[in-house]
Amino acid sequence: MKLWGGRFQKETDDLVNELNASIGFDQRLYKEDITGSLAHAAMLADCGIISQEDAAAIAEGLRGILADVEAGTVAFTADQEDIHMNIETLLTARIGDAGKRLHTARSRNDQVALDFRMYVREQIPVITEQLLALESVLCKRAKEYQTAVMPGYTHLQRAQPISFAQHLMAYAGMFARDVTRLEDCAARLNECPLGSGALAGTTYPIDRWATAAALGFDRPVSNSLDGVSDRDYALELMSALSILMMHLSRFSEEIILWCSWEFKFIELDDAYATGSSIMPQKKNPDVAELVRGKTGRVYGDLMSLLTVMKGLPLAYNKDMQEDKEPVFDAVDTVEMCLPVFTAMLDTMTVRTDNMRSAAGRGFINATDCADYLTKKGMPFRDAYTVTGNLVAACTAQGRTLEELTLPEFQEVSPLFEADVYEAIRLENCMALRASYGGPAVSETSRQIADAEAFVKAHTKS
Repeated sequence: MKLWGGRFQKETDDLVNELNASIGFDQRLYKEDITGSLAHAAMLADCGIISQEDAAAIAEGLRGILADVEAGTVAFTADQEDIHMNIETLLTARIGDAGKRLHTARSRNDQVALDFRMYVREQIPVITEQLLALESVLCKRAKEYQTAVMPGYTHLQRAQPISFAQHLMAYAGMFARDVTRLEDCAARLNECPLGSGALAGTTYPIDRWATAAALGFDRPVSNSLDGVSDRDYALELMSALSILMMHLSRFSEEIILWCSWEFKFIELDDAYATGSSIMPQKKNPDVAELVRGKTGRVYGDLMSLLTVMKGLPLAYNKDMQEDKEPVFDAVDTVEMCLPVFTAMLDTMTVRTDNMRSAAGRGFINATDCADYLTKKGMPFRDAYTVTGNLVAACTAQGRTLEELTLPEFQEVSPLFEADVYEAIRLENCMALRASYGGPAVSETSRQIADAEAFVKAHTKS
């Protein structure tokens, strides 16, 4: 008989049992459920609601169940619907009536809210640690390529000269924001719903502050309706993970482009690429492609829970059983993608010769040419027009600005002198961009140092 079956006169239909059961996925919350129950039992005893002897028996029984679950000797059943009822049934079978007292002053509503909140809280440091490892690899690789000139792009058209280090550090900035978003989520969710009951608290003289402190929360959730119905923390987690995956996907897209023969800026290590079943020459960037593809999966997880929650009145509704699978899937996906993506970046070969060659075509020093004239006294808009005319002439002739002779420069403006060649030399164009955040070595060194300090500050000792 089900633990809630007292007022029912008929057995539940088998199809309803199948629809209702969540043990197939929520069994991964066994540790959180037992941890929460241990704190609840201790509080009940301290408040004189159950005896210390019963609390001791409950604690011993729960610890035995935890050991058996982790040893793989416990079989959960769909008959008991979920992880909470499975563990309570096992406990009562082992210790008798004392086990029946565990659920005093508690509902499955605040129990699941607690377990799920604890799960989210526990996963955030795992993901942030993976992100910080990725940050460290980006810093390491950036240090190697501070003078490596490559074309920077807008509209996927060659635009201005940058360094490969600066490009990598742009992603370091994105992933640092992902870390702080996750940390913000962890800070906001750290309120304990236990003691909210089904929705209206309880008539028992419980101490919610004691259970909150025992479980590492800052405080109890202040409203019992909100305590059982809130899933903002799960939505916030998946929102942060969706943004994180968007960053990984943008980076993946560039990796895929850079691996192509059309770019050939990098080559992936054989351990992080695959081949073709029919084309022996192929070396495919499948890791990057899969990360790009799995981004849509995480987006879908977020949209799934947003859709579940959007029409629910207070307080708990059975719809909310659908909260766990999207979160589990999003967390599993991110925790799988981050380490392999990091290893792929750490082992890739960077073809600086091809980057420099690409930078030499496309007139990415045209702005520097216009700036040269501006610094000689010509208004920038006039300098822009003069340089545009030079680019048009070079394009028609299949030449670059560097290939023009000094007389050809001086035909369009007498302000051009021999020093124009140094001004439009790509290495100088990049090196002189020393404004805050730019590609000059002095600035990428600062960016790398800042990122390394960020990693150190956010790494748990």
